[in-house]
Amino acid sequence: MHPIHPQRFERIRWTIYAVLIVAYMLAFFHRFAPAMVAAELTQAFGITAAALGSLAAMYFYVYTAMQLPAGVLADTLGARFAVTLGNVIAGTGAILFGLAESFATASGGRLLVGLGVSVVFVGLMKSNTAWFSERRYGTISGLTLLLGNVGAIAATGPLALILMQVEWRTLFIALGLFAVALGALSWWLVRDKPEDLGFPSLREMEGFAAHAPRRRHWIHDLRSVLANRRLWPGFFYDFGLTGSLFGMLGLWAVPLLRDVHGLSRGEASVYTTVGTAAFAIGCLAAGSLSDRQGRRVPLLRAGALIYLSVALGLVLLPWTPGLPALFLFALLGLSAGNFVIAYAHAREVTAPALSGMAIALVNTGLFLGTAIFQPLFGWIMDQGWDGRFSMGVPVYTETDYERGLWLLVGFAALAAIASRFLVETHCANVGAQRASEPIA
Repeated sequence: MHPIHPQRFERIRWTIYAVLIVAYMLAFFHRFAPAMVAAELTQAFGITAAALGSLAAMYFYVYTAMQLPAGVLADTLGARFAVTLGNVIAGTGAILFGLAESFATASGGRLLVGLGVSVVFVGLMKSNTAWFSERRYGTISGLTLLLGNVGAIAATGPLALILMQVEWRTLFIALGLFAVALGALSWWLVRDKPEDLGFPSLREMEGFAAHAPRRRHWIHDLRSVLANRRLWPGFFYDFGLTGSLFGMLGLWAVPLLRDVHGLSRGEASVYTTVGTAAFAIGCLAAGSLSDRQGRRVPLLRAGALIYLSVALGLVLLPWTPGLPALFLFALLGLSAGNFVIAYAHAREVTAPALSGMAIALVNTGLFLGTAIFQPLFGWIMDQGWDGRFSMGVPVYTETDYERGLWLLVGFAALAAIASRFLVETHCANVGAQRASEPIA
Protein backbone atom coordinates (compact mmCIF):
# COMPACT_ATOMS: atom_id res chain seq x y z
CA MET A 1 0.00 0.00 0.00
CA HIS A 2 1.10 3.60 -0.53
CA PRO A 3 3.63 4.40 2.25
CA ILE A 4 2.61 8.06 2.70
CA HIS A 5 -1.18 8.16 2.75
CA PRO A 6 -2.50 4.64 3.44
CA GLN A 7 -5.49 5.86 5.46
CA ARG A 8 -6.44 8.34 2.75
CA PHE A 9 -6.23 5.59 0.15
CA GLU A 10 -8.49 3.31 2.20
CA ARG A 11 -11.01 6.08 2.75
CA ILE A 12 -11.10 6.99 -0.93
CA ARG A 13 -11.42 3.48 -2.33
CA TRP A 14 -14.21 2.52 0.06
CA THR A 15 -16.04 5.80 -0.65
CA ILE A 16 -15.86 5.06 -4.38
CA TYR A 17 -17.03 1.52 -3.74
CA ALA A 18 -19.92 2.73 -1.58
CA VAL A 19 -21.22 5.12 -4.26
CA LEU A 20 -21.00 2.48 -6.98
CA ILE A 21 -22.55 -0.26 -4.85
CA VAL A 22 -25.60 1.89 -4.06
CA ALA A 23 -26.14 2.33 -7.80
CA TYR A 24 -25.81 -1.42 -8.23
CA MET A 25 -28.29 -2.11 -5.42
CA LEU A 26 -30.77 0.15 -7.18
CA ALA A 27 -30.24 -1.83 -10.39
CA PHE A 28 -31.03 -5.05 -8.52
CA PHE A 29 -34.18 -3.50 -7.07
CA HIS A 30 -35.47 -2.63 -10.54
CA ARG A 31 -34.58 -6.12 -11.73
CA PHE A 32 -36.85 -7.87 -9.22
CA ALA A 33 -39.57 -5.28 -8.55
CA PRO A 34 -42.01 -6.42 -11.30
CA ALA A 35 -42.76 -9.62 -9.37
CA MET A 36 -44.25 -7.57 -6.53
CA VAL A 37 -46.36 -5.35 -8.78
CA ALA A 38 -47.36 -8.04 -11.29
CA ALA A 39 -51.06 -7.83 -10.42
CA GLU A 40 -51.07 -4.02 -10.57
CA LEU A 41 -49.35 -4.05 -13.96
CA THR A 42 -51.78 -6.56 -15.46
CA GLN A 43 -54.72 -4.51 -14.23
CA ALA A 44 -53.26 -1.14 -15.24
CA PHE A 45 -52.44 -2.19 -18.79
CA GLY A 46 -54.82 -5.13 -19.37
CA ILE A 47 -52.14 -7.69 -20.28
CA THR A 48 -51.70 -11.48 -20.12
CA ALA A 49 -48.79 -13.57 -18.84
CA ALA A 50 -46.84 -13.38 -22.09
CA ALA A 51 -47.18 -9.57 -22.25
CA LEU A 52 -46.27 -9.23 -18.57
CA GLY A 53 -43.19 -11.34 -19.19
CA SER A 54 -42.24 -9.11 -22.12
CA LEU A 55 -42.72 -5.94 -20.04
CA ALA A 56 -40.53 -7.27 -17.24
CA ALA A 57 -37.97 -8.59 -19.71
CA MET A 58 -37.71 -5.22 -21.52
CA TYR A 59 -35.14 -4.35 -18.86
CA PHE A 60 -33.17 -7.47 -19.74
CA TYR A 61 -33.39 -7.02 -23.51
CA VAL A 62 -31.55 -3.72 -23.48
CA TYR A 63 -29.36 -4.75 -20.54
CA THR A 64 -28.19 -7.74 -22.55
CA ALA A 65 -27.57 -5.75 -25.71
CA MET A 66 -25.58 -3.16 -23.75
CA GLN A 67 -23.17 -5.46 -21.92
CA LEU A 68 -20.40 -5.49 -24.51
CA PRO A 69 -20.75 -1.74 -25.15
CA ALA A 70 -20.66 -1.30 -21.37
CA GLY A 71 -17.41 -3.25 -21.27
CA VAL A 72 -15.93 -1.11 -24.01
CA LEU A 73 -17.09 2.02 -22.18
CA ALA A 74 -15.54 0.85 -18.90
CA ASP A 75 -12.22 -0.05 -20.57
CA THR A 76 -12.02 3.23 -22.52
CA LEU A 77 -13.82 6.11 -20.78
CA GLY A 78 -13.89 4.57 -17.30
CA ALA A 79 -16.38 3.71 -14.58
CA ARG A 80 -16.92 7.31 -13.46
CA PHE A 81 -18.37 8.45 -16.78
CA ALA A 82 -20.31 5.22 -17.36
CA VAL A 83 -22.03 5.10 -13.98
CA THR A 84 -22.86 8.80 -13.93
CA LEU A 85 -24.54 8.62 -17.32
CA GLY A 86 -26.24 5.34 -16.45
CA ASN A 87 -27.80 6.68 -13.26
CA VAL A 88 -29.30 9.68 -15.05
CA ILE A 89 -30.79 7.54 -17.83
CA ALA A 90 -32.15 4.94 -15.38
CA GLY A 91 -33.70 7.66 -13.25
CA THR A 92 -35.43 9.15 -16.27
CA GLY A 93 -36.78 5.70 -17.19
CA ALA A 94 -38.12 5.01 -13.70
CA ILE A 95 -39.98 8.32 -13.69
CA LEU A 96 -41.46 7.55 -17.11
CA PHE A 97 -42.49 4.06 -15.94
CA GLY A 98 -44.25 5.52 -12.91
CA LEU A 99 -46.13 8.06 -15.04
CA ALA A 100 -47.04 5.62 -17.85
CA GLU A 101 -50.69 5.45 -18.89
CA SER A 102 -50.18 2.88 -21.66
CA PHE A 103 -48.35 -0.41 -22.09
CA ALA A 104 -46.09 1.13 -24.75
CA THR A 105 -45.03 3.99 -22.47
CA ALA A 106 -44.39 1.62 -19.57
CA SER A 107 -42.28 -0.57 -21.86
CA GLY A 108 -40.31 2.50 -22.94
CA GLY A 109 -39.68 3.47 -19.32
CA ARG A 110 -38.62 -0.05 -18.45
CA LEU A 111 -36.29 -0.04 -21.45
CA LEU A 112 -34.63 3.21 -20.31
CA VAL A 113 -34.16 1.77 -16.82
CA GLY A 114 -32.44 -1.26 -18.32
CA LEU A 115 -30.31 0.96 -20.56
CA GLY A 116 -29.17 3.10 -17.64
CA VAL A 117 -28.33 0.37 -15.16
CA SER A 118 -26.71 -1.81 -17.84
CA VAL A 119 -23.40 0.01 -17.45
CA VAL A 120 -23.36 0.07 -13.64
CA PHE A 121 -22.26 -3.50 -12.89
CA VAL A 122 -19.46 -3.67 -15.46
CA GLY A 123 -18.27 -0.24 -14.36
CA LEU A 124 -18.27 -1.36 -10.74
CA MET A 125 -16.38 -4.57 -11.49
CA LYS A 126 -13.87 -2.68 -13.63
CA SER A 127 -13.39 -0.22 -10.77
CA ASN A 128 -12.77 -3.13 -8.42
CA THR A 129 -9.93 -4.36 -10.62
CA ALA A 130 -8.18 -1.00 -10.17
CA TRP A 131 -8.89 -0.40 -6.46
CA PHE A 132 -8.70 -3.93 -4.95
CA SER A 133 -6.04 -6.65 -4.99
CA GLU A 134 -6.40 -9.25 -7.74
CA ARG A 135 -5.55 -11.95 -5.18
CA ARG A 136 -8.84 -11.21 -3.44
CA TYR A 137 -10.96 -10.52 -6.49
CA GLY A 138 -13.26 -13.46 -5.79
CA THR A 139 -13.93 -12.12 -2.29
CA ILE A 140 -14.66 -8.53 -3.37
CA SER A 141 -16.85 -9.89 -6.18
CA GLY A 142 -18.77 -11.96 -3.64
CA LEU A 143 -19.20 -8.94 -1.38
CA THR A 144 -20.39 -6.91 -4.35
CA LEU A 145 -23.05 -9.45 -5.25
CA LEU A 146 -24.04 -9.82 -1.59
CA LEU A 147 -24.65 -6.09 -1.25
CA GLY A 148 -26.28 -5.88 -4.66
CA ASN A 149 -28.73 -8.51 -3.57
CA VAL A 150 -29.78 -6.32 -0.66
CA GLY A 151 -31.47 -4.33 -3.42
CA ALA A 152 -33.11 -7.51 -4.68
CA ILE A 153 -34.25 -8.42 -1.16
CA ALA A 154 -35.72 -4.92 -0.80
CA ALA A 155 -37.76 -5.66 -3.94
CA THR A 156 -39.41 -8.70 -2.29
CA GLY A 157 -40.81 -8.65 1.26
CA PRO A 158 -39.93 -5.02 2.08
CA LEU A 159 -41.45 -3.82 -1.20
CA ALA A 160 -44.64 -5.75 -0.44
CA LEU A 161 -44.90 -3.81 2.83
CA ILE A 162 -44.15 -0.49 1.14
CA LEU A 163 -46.87 -1.12 -1.45
CA MET A 164 -49.38 -1.36 1.39
CA GLN A 165 -48.66 2.32 2.11
CA VAL A 166 -47.51 3.81 -1.19
CA GLU A 167 -48.97 3.54 -4.69
CA TRP A 168 -46.60 1.79 -7.09
CA ARG A 169 -46.41 4.76 -9.45
CA THR A 170 -45.31 7.10 -6.66
CA LEU A 171 -42.61 4.64 -5.63
CA PHE A 172 -41.04 4.43 -9.10
CA ILE A 173 -41.08 8.20 -9.54
CA ALA A 174 -39.26 8.59 -6.21
CA LEU A 175 -36.70 5.96 -7.24
CA GLY A 176 -36.10 7.85 -10.46
CA LEU A 177 -35.38 11.12 -8.66
CA PHE A 178 -33.00 9.29 -6.32
CA ALA A 179 -31.10 7.78 -9.28
CA VAL A 180 -30.59 11.18 -10.88
CA ALA A 181 -29.17 12.51 -7.60
CA LEU A 182 -26.93 9.46 -7.36
CA GLY A 183 -25.59 10.25 -10.83
CA ALA A 184 -24.43 13.66 -9.63
CA LEU A 185 -22.79 12.07 -6.60
CA SER A 186 -20.98 9.57 -8.84
CA TRP A 187 -19.40 12.31 -10.94
CA TRP A 188 -18.30 14.16 -7.81
CA LEU A 189 -16.73 11.28 -5.86
CA VAL A 190 -15.80 8.41 -8.19
CA ARG A 191 -12.39 8.12 -9.86
CA ASP A 192 -11.35 5.40 -12.28
CA LYS A 193 -8.00 4.39 -10.76
CA PRO A 194 -5.60 5.34 -7.94
CA GLU A 195 -3.32 7.17 -10.37
CA ASP A 196 -6.09 9.74 -10.96
CA LEU A 197 -5.60 10.93 -7.36
CA GLY A 198 -1.82 10.84 -7.26
CA PHE A 199 -1.34 7.28 -5.99
CA PRO A 200 0.71 4.64 -7.76
CA SER A 201 -1.23 1.70 -9.17
CA LEU A 202 -2.41 -0.92 -6.70
CA ARG A 203 0.05 -3.49 -8.06
CA GLU A 204 2.91 -1.03 -7.54
CA MET A 205 1.74 -0.45 -3.97
CA GLU A 206 1.95 -4.23 -3.47
CA GLY A 207 5.49 -4.38 -4.90
CA PHE A 208 4.66 -5.70 -8.40
CA ALA A 209 5.03 -4.22 -11.86
CA ALA A 210 1.94 -2.48 -13.18
CA HIS A 211 -0.10 -4.31 -15.82
CA ALA A 212 0.45 -3.19 -19.39
CA PRO A 213 -2.15 -0.66 -20.58
CA ARG A 214 -4.30 -1.02 -23.66
CA ARG A 215 -2.33 -0.15 -26.80
CA ARG A 216 -4.73 -0.98 -29.64
CA HIS A 217 -8.05 0.46 -30.77
CA TRP A 218 -10.92 -0.96 -28.76
CA ILE A 219 -12.32 -2.72 -31.85
CA HIS A 220 -9.24 -4.96 -32.01
CA ASP A 221 -9.44 -5.60 -28.26
CA LEU A 222 -13.12 -6.51 -28.49
CA ARG A 223 -12.39 -8.95 -31.30
CA SER A 224 -9.72 -10.66 -29.21
CA VAL A 225 -12.15 -10.97 -26.29
CA LEU A 226 -14.86 -12.47 -28.51
CA ALA A 227 -12.31 -14.91 -29.96
CA ASN A 228 -11.22 -16.08 -26.50
CA ARG A 229 -12.60 -19.63 -26.27
CA ARG A 230 -12.02 -19.74 -22.52
CA LEU A 231 -14.70 -17.09 -21.93
CA TRP A 232 -17.65 -18.71 -23.67
CA PRO A 233 -18.33 -21.55 -21.19
CA GLY A 234 -18.81 -18.85 -18.54
CA PHE A 235 -21.25 -17.09 -20.86
CA PHE A 236 -23.45 -20.20 -21.17
CA TYR A 237 -23.03 -21.02 -17.47
CA ASP A 238 -24.49 -17.66 -16.46
CA PHE A 239 -27.12 -17.89 -19.22
CA GLY A 240 -28.54 -21.09 -17.79
CA LEU A 241 -27.95 -20.73 -14.06
CA THR A 242 -28.37 -17.12 -13.02
CA GLY A 243 -30.46 -16.19 -16.04
CA SER A 244 -33.18 -18.62 -14.99
CA LEU A 245 -32.86 -17.72 -11.29
CA PHE A 246 -33.39 -14.01 -11.99
CA GLY A 247 -36.23 -14.88 -14.33
CA MET A 248 -37.90 -17.02 -11.68
CA LEU A 249 -37.42 -14.90 -8.57
CA GLY A 250 -37.78 -11.65 -10.50
CA LEU A 251 -41.18 -12.45 -11.98
CA TRP A 252 -42.73 -15.93 -11.87
CA ALA A 253 -42.17 -17.24 -8.33
CA VAL A 254 -44.73 -14.94 -6.70
CA PRO A 255 -47.52 -15.68 -9.25
CA LEU A 256 -46.72 -19.43 -8.91
CA LEU A 257 -47.11 -19.35 -5.14
CA ARG A 258 -50.21 -17.17 -5.40
CA ASP A 259 -52.10 -19.11 -8.07
CA VAL A 260 -51.07 -22.68 -7.23
CA HIS A 261 -50.76 -22.51 -3.46
CA GLY A 262 -53.16 -19.69 -2.62
CA LEU A 263 -50.65 -17.40 -0.90
CA SER A 264 -51.05 -13.66 -0.70
CA ARG A 265 -48.42 -11.40 -2.23
CA GLY A 266 -46.90 -10.77 1.19
CA GLU A 267 -46.81 -14.46 2.05
CA ALA A 268 -45.32 -15.39 -1.32
CA SER A 269 -42.67 -12.69 -0.97
CA VAL A 270 -41.25 -14.56 2.04
CA TYR A 271 -40.11 -17.36 -0.27
CA THR A 272 -38.56 -15.06 -2.85
CA THR A 273 -36.89 -13.13 -0.03
CA VAL A 274 -35.40 -16.36 1.33
CA GLY A 275 -34.21 -17.37 -2.14
CA THR A 276 -32.68 -13.96 -2.80
CA ALA A 277 -31.01 -13.81 0.63
CA ALA A 278 -29.58 -17.30 0.14
CA PHE A 279 -28.29 -16.21 -3.27
CA ALA A 280 -26.57 -13.19 -1.69
CA ILE A 281 -24.97 -15.33 1.01
CA GLY A 282 -23.95 -17.90 -1.59
CA CYS A 283 -22.18 -15.21 -3.62
CA LEU A 284 -20.07 -14.05 -0.68
CA ALA A 285 -19.33 -17.58 0.52
CA ALA A 286 -18.43 -18.89 -2.94
CA GLY A 287 -16.14 -15.98 -3.78
CA SER A 288 -14.28 -16.19 -0.47
CA LEU A 289 -14.03 -19.99 -0.54
CA SER A 290 -12.72 -19.98 -4.10
CA ASP A 291 -9.98 -17.48 -3.16
CA ARG A 292 -8.97 -19.58 -0.15
CA GLN A 293 -8.92 -22.83 -2.14
CA GLY A 294 -7.03 -21.26 -5.01
CA ARG A 295 -9.40 -22.91 -7.50
CA ARG A 296 -12.44 -21.79 -9.52
CA VAL A 297 -13.88 -24.73 -11.47
CA PRO A 298 -14.88 -27.25 -8.74
CA LEU A 299 -17.22 -24.78 -7.04
CA LEU A 300 -18.72 -23.68 -10.35
CA ARG A 301 -19.50 -27.27 -11.29
CA ALA A 302 -20.91 -28.13 -7.87
CA GLY A 303 -23.21 -25.10 -7.94
CA ALA A 304 -24.63 -26.05 -11.35
CA LEU A 305 -25.33 -29.65 -10.32
CA ILE A 306 -27.08 -28.66 -7.09
CA TYR A 307 -29.13 -26.04 -8.93
CA LEU A 308 -30.22 -28.63 -11.49
CA SER A 309 -31.25 -31.01 -8.71
CA VAL A 310 -33.39 -28.34 -7.04
CA ALA A 311 -35.02 -27.37 -10.34
CA LEU A 312 -36.01 -31.00 -10.85
CA GLY A 313 -37.32 -31.07 -7.28
CA LEU A 314 -39.62 -28.11 -7.96
CA VAL A 315 -41.19 -30.09 -10.81
CA LEU A 316 -41.18 -33.64 -9.46
CA LEU A 317 -41.48 -33.38 -5.68
CA PRO A 318 -44.88 -32.85 -3.98
CA TRP A 319 -43.69 -29.72 -2.17
CA THR A 320 -46.05 -27.38 -0.35
CA PRO A 321 -45.73 -23.96 1.33
CA GLY A 322 -43.84 -24.12 4.59
CA LEU A 323 -40.47 -25.69 5.36
CA PRO A 324 -40.28 -27.83 2.18
CA ALA A 325 -40.75 -24.81 -0.08
CA LEU A 326 -38.47 -22.60 2.02
CA PHE A 327 -35.75 -25.25 1.80
CA LEU A 328 -36.07 -25.55 -1.99
CA PHE A 329 -36.02 -21.78 -2.56
CA ALA A 330 -33.07 -21.35 -0.19
CA LEU A 331 -31.07 -24.11 -1.88
CA LEU A 332 -31.92 -22.75 -5.32
CA GLY A 333 -30.53 -19.33 -4.41
CA LEU A 334 -27.55 -20.66 -2.45
CA SER A 335 -26.33 -22.92 -5.25
CA ALA A 336 -26.76 -20.18 -7.86
CA GLY A 337 -24.51 -17.91 -5.78
CA ASN A 338 -21.52 -19.85 -7.11
CA PHE A 339 -21.98 -17.97 -10.37
CA VAL A 340 -20.01 -15.04 -8.96
CA ILE A 341 -16.82 -17.06 -9.44
CA ALA A 342 -17.41 -16.87 -13.20
CA TYR A 343 -16.48 -13.16 -13.10
CA ALA A 344 -13.14 -13.88 -11.44
CA HIS A 345 -12.63 -16.69 -13.95
CA ALA A 346 -13.34 -14.33 -16.86
CA ARG A 347 -10.88 -11.79 -15.52
CA GLU A 348 -8.19 -14.44 -15.17
CA VAL A 349 -8.45 -15.89 -18.67
CA THR A 350 -8.21 -12.45 -20.29
CA ALA A 351 -5.50 -9.79 -20.53
CA PRO A 352 -5.93 -7.48 -17.48
CA ALA A 353 -6.45 -4.34 -19.58
CA LEU A 354 -9.48 -6.00 -21.19
CA SER A 355 -11.15 -7.17 -17.98
CA GLY A 356 -14.17 -4.92 -18.48
CA MET A 357 -14.99 -6.46 -21.85
CA ALA A 358 -14.39 -9.99 -20.56
CA ILE A 359 -16.68 -9.54 -17.57
CA ALA A 360 -19.24 -7.90 -19.83
CA LEU A 361 -19.25 -10.89 -22.18
CA VAL A 362 -19.95 -13.34 -19.35
CA ASN A 363 -22.54 -10.98 -17.89
CA THR A 364 -24.25 -10.83 -21.28
CA GLY A 365 -25.05 -14.51 -20.92
CA LEU A 366 -26.79 -13.92 -17.60
CA PHE A 367 -29.12 -11.23 -18.87
CA LEU A 368 -29.72 -12.82 -22.23
CA GLY A 369 -30.85 -15.88 -20.27
CA THR A 370 -33.27 -13.83 -18.17
CA ALA A 371 -34.53 -11.89 -21.19
CA ILE A 372 -35.40 -15.18 -22.91
CA PHE A 373 -36.59 -17.03 -19.80
CA GLN A 374 -39.21 -14.55 -18.55
CA PRO A 375 -41.35 -14.19 -21.69
CA LEU A 376 -40.77 -17.82 -22.74
CA PHE A 377 -42.05 -19.02 -19.36
CA GLY A 378 -45.18 -16.92 -19.86
CA TRP A 379 -45.61 -18.09 -23.45
CA ILE A 380 -45.38 -21.73 -22.36
CA MET A 381 -48.04 -21.08 -19.72
CA ASP A 382 -50.32 -19.40 -22.26
CA GLN A 383 -50.24 -22.48 -24.49
CA GLY A 384 -52.54 -24.40 -22.15
CA TRP A 385 -54.39 -21.48 -20.56
CA ASP A 386 -58.18 -21.73 -20.70
CA GLY A 387 -58.70 -17.97 -21.03
CA ARG A 388 -60.19 -17.36 -17.56
CA PHE A 389 -59.79 -14.01 -15.78
CA SER A 390 -60.47 -12.98 -12.20
CA MET A 391 -60.71 -9.25 -11.42
CA GLY A 392 -58.79 -8.48 -14.60
CA VAL A 393 -55.96 -10.92 -13.83
CA PRO A 394 -55.47 -14.15 -15.87
CA VAL A 395 -56.02 -17.35 -13.87
CA TYR A 396 -53.47 -20.11 -14.43
CA THR A 397 -53.50 -23.68 -13.12
CA GLU A 398 -50.83 -25.85 -11.53
CA THR A 399 -50.39 -27.66 -14.85
CA ASP A 400 -49.69 -24.35 -16.60
CA TYR A 401 -46.93 -23.51 -14.12
CA GLU A 402 -45.52 -27.03 -14.26
CA ARG A 403 -44.90 -26.61 -17.98
CA GLY A 404 -42.98 -23.42 -17.21
CA LEU A 405 -40.91 -25.12 -14.52
CA TRP A 406 -39.61 -27.61 -17.06
CA LEU A 407 -38.04 -24.59 -18.75
CA LEU A 408 -36.19 -23.92 -15.49
CA VAL A 409 -34.85 -27.49 -15.61
CA GLY A 410 -33.65 -27.04 -19.18
CA PHE A 411 -31.78 -23.85 -18.34
CA ALA A 412 -30.18 -25.53 -15.31
CA ALA A 413 -29.06 -28.47 -17.45
CA LEU A 414 -27.38 -26.07 -19.90
CA ALA A 415 -25.37 -24.53 -17.04
CA ALA A 416 -24.27 -27.97 -15.83
CA ILE A 417 -23.08 -28.88 -19.33
CA ALA A 418 -21.23 -25.56 -19.75
CA SER A 419 -19.42 -26.08 -16.45
CA ARG A 420 -17.65 -29.12 -17.92
CA PHE A 421 -15.85 -26.87 -20.41
CA LEU A 422 -14.46 -24.32 -17.92
CA VAL A 423 -10.67 -24.29 -17.50
CA GLU A 424 -8.96 -23.97 -14.13
CA THR A 425 -6.95 -20.78 -13.53
CA HIS A 426 -5.83 -21.42 -9.92
CA CYS A 427 -6.82 -17.80 -9.18
CA ALA A 428 -4.03 -16.37 -11.33
CA ASN A 429 -4.21 -14.42 -14.55
CA VAL A 430 -3.45 -16.60 -17.56
CA GLY A 431 -4.70 -14.16 -20.18
CA ALA A 432 -1.27 -13.67 -21.70
CA GLN A 433 -1.13 -17.31 -22.76
CA ARG A 434 -2.37 -18.33 -26.17
CA ALA A 435 -5.90 -19.71 -26.14
CA SER A 436 -4.58 -22.98 -27.52
CA GLU A 437 -2.24 -23.60 -24.59
CA PRO A 438 -3.50 -25.94 -21.87
CA ILE A 439 -3.80 -24.83 -18.26
CA ALA A 440 -2.46 -27.20 -15.64
